[in-house]
Formats: sequence, C-alpha cells, structure tokens
Amino acid sequence: MAVTAKHKKTKGALRVDGHELTITNPDKPLWPEKGITKAMYLEKLAQLSPYLLTYCKNRYLTTIRFPHGWNDKSFYQKNAPEPTPDFVKTAVLESINYVHLDSLPTLLWLGNLACLEFHPSFHRIGETLPVEWLIDIDPSVDPEPRIMEAAEIIGEILEGMKIKSVPKTSGATGVQIYVPIPADRGYTFEELRGIGQFVASYAVQKHPKLFTVERLKKDRGTLIYIDYLQHWYGKTLSAPYTPRARKDATVSTPLTWEEVSLRCDPRDFHLLNIIERLQQKGDLIAQLPPQNLDHVLSFIRK
Repeated sequence: MAVTAKHKKTKGALRVDGHELTITNPDKPLWPEKGITKAMYLEKLAQLSPYLLTYCKNRYLTTIRFPHGWNDKSFYQKNAPEPTPDFVKTAVLESINYVHLDSLPTLLWLGNLACLEFHPSFHRIGETLPVEWLIDIDPSVDPEPRIMEAAEIIGEILEGMKIKSVPKTSGATGVQIYVPIPADRGYTFEELRGIGQFVASYAVQKHPKLFTVERLKKDRGTLIYIDYLQHWYGKTLSAPYTPRARKDATVSTPLTWEEVSLRCDPRDFHLLNIIERLQQKGDLIAQLPPQNLDHVLSFIRK
C-alpha cells in the first residue's frame, strides 16, 4: 500500500496505489465531539482497510453519506456516485449499479464523499447463496442496558445447538451474532432463516419479558427484537469494522464472549481506539472456523 499526500486548507491530494485522489475540505469536522476531521477519518479508514475490505469485497455495497458530519443530514447511496473514477469497479443488481469496494483507493474515494457507514450484501456479487449467517439483535430503546445480556442468551442457545459464534456490536444500538459457514456446503437463505426462526422462537418462549419477534417497532414496547429476517438475498447489514454515524464515532466491532459476559459498552469501541484493539486481538471473526449446520437443519426438518 503506497500513500502520499499533499494538504491544503480547502483541498488536498492523495496518491494511493498509483491512483490520484482529490480530497475536498480535509479539515471539515465529521465527528466534532471526538475532534475527527475528514483527513483524520481517511487515515483511520486506511488503517482499517485490511479488515473492512475483507467483509465488503465481492459484495454489493450500500453506503450512508453525511456530507456535513454525523449529526447532520444524510442519505443512502446505492447507485455508484457520479462521476465514478476509472479505478472504481461496480456491479449491477436489480438495475442498481453498486460500488464494488475492493481496494484502498475506492475506500478512500468513498471516505472523501463522507460515506461514514458501509453496509455490504450478505451474498457475493453474481451469486445467490449467503457467505455467512447473522442474527440481528435490535433493541427498541436507546440506550438498552440489557443488550449484552440478550446477546449472551442467544450465544448460549447457539452453543447448546453446537454452533459457535462471534458477537459484534452494530456500532449503533444493537448486537449481531455472526456465524461463519463453510463455502462448500451450499446453505441457502431459506435454510438459515429457518434456523433463525427456531432460535428466535425458543428465546422468546424462554424469555418473554426480554425478547420479541414483533416486526413493527411501535408494537414492541421495550422488548428486544430478534431479527432473523434481515439475513436475506439483496439485504444488507453493517459490515464488521464499519464506522457508524454516532456521537462517539463507534465502530462495528467483534467481541469475545468474555467481554459480553462483563457487559461491555458498545460505545467503548470507536475510531480512536479500534486500531490498537485490532493489533492486540486481530480479527475475531476470522479466528472462528466455519460452522457445519447440517445437524441443526436435520433436527428442524423432522
């Protein structure tokens, strides 16, 4: 990775892996409370790139752009922004021309456009099968002091089914339970949704004062929603290691189950400390072997 920079107050230039990028308003504050300017953000993205690109490469990417910082107006970006540099690859799905985030220059180009969040598809470009399986645990209130308790319960249910998993903060209010799956097993979205429904129904039955599968937020009260439906073809979720547009500049961060049991605070994992954490712990998701789910599918089909 080769990066050189020229910096002026209103405009800068980066040369990254042989590509020239113009950086507009490098001193613009994107997270004022944390003192994070656009120039600092791009530096953090470059450091995060080996991890973030792992979970965005070969996926259809949706970003959320915040031109004036995290606490101002925003919009979802599905179609690749125009003009699109020659080095940016795209991929079409259902008439939408998505960005293919496969390189550091593309990541920094998106960062310069104030893309503060990266949400990839659950399946690879040109394919229909899921790459991994996730259950999204979505609180109805913010903050939700029970969110780590909820994650631990779901993890224990999966462990009881002989499925190992990695919890990760969404970077916002929720937690996702991440299960790597073998590339050669050919699990379908329908099969994984069936397991998700089984897990969610069991959790609601055992903990009716904590969980719900009610889709309408207005009807959930203070219950925590187990969203097994989001994991589907064409849908997206916050990528591991994506920044989030929250006051604390939080990052979607994989956790250890020990951290969950100690009731860690998702706000403790942010752009200013994520690199140090990765240097210490590495990518916790990559350290978990793919999980064979055949035994669970056989049980559910009975």
